[in-house]
Amino acid sequence: MNRVEGKVCIVTGAASGVGREDALLLAREGAKVVLTDLNDEAGRQVAAEIGANALFIRHDISSEADWQNVIKTTLETFGRLDVLVNNAGILAVGSIEDTSLELWQKIQRVNSDGYFLGCKYAIPAMKDSGGGSIVNMSSVAALAGMPMFCAYSASKGAVAALTRAVALHCKHQGYRIRCNSVHPDGINTPMTQAIGGVKPIPQEELDKDPMNRMCDPRDIANLVLFLASDESRFVSGAEMRIDNAQLISGI
Repeated sequence: MNRVEGKVCIVTGAASGVGREDALLLAREGAKVVLTDLNDEAGRQVAAEIGANALFIRHDISSEADWQNVIKTTLETFGRLDVLVNNAGILAVGSIEDTSLELWQKIQRVNSDGYFLGCKYAIPAMKDSGGGSIVNMSSVAALAGMPMFCAYSASKGAVAALTRAVALHCKHQGYRIRCNSVHPDGINTPMTQAIGGVKPIPQEELDKDPMNRMCDPRDIANLVLFLASDESRFVSGAEMRIDNAQLISGI
């Protein structure tokens, strides 16, 4: 218990899915949590569930002004910043032949530009707090590519490369700020269910199959908690797969 006691964490995309589980677990383990999302109603509900140690801010992660506001409000409210979980993102089907330039740019703007802005504005605040941890949500698509998710794969590849650049920059500058990327395969969330066009399947049913590619959002949250905590103090620039060995299975 209390693995992140006293830390102040920002979690983007915290109104549902993985972000919600991240925020709830970090709060249970002692953190003060700033939840951000475009979904005001659901985001405020999660913040209310956490209580006094949570704050919700409406946030378009592709907006530089919104990022400046999130960091400013976090510091004004809680006095410091220790952890940033860049979790928000969008997903759309489209091969290289099917993807329009408009869709490509939309996905890059959110998934790539949004994470760049988060890192850019979190680092100065973390420096003033004596260090911190940035967790960037990427995907196995960044490592192997997914032909039907061309723009998404490219955006998550950018996130992985950004993570390495940020980790090295912070190390060389002596900031004591770590930066790691998390690479899931499938996650059993409303967003992925909507893409697949299938009815929600209970995780217990999925887990009966040892070949299952769909993890529970709580599996991601457990890894995020480790990376946010001081237990991972020597882990930086890592690409952490959470995919039931799918990437290396050859199937």
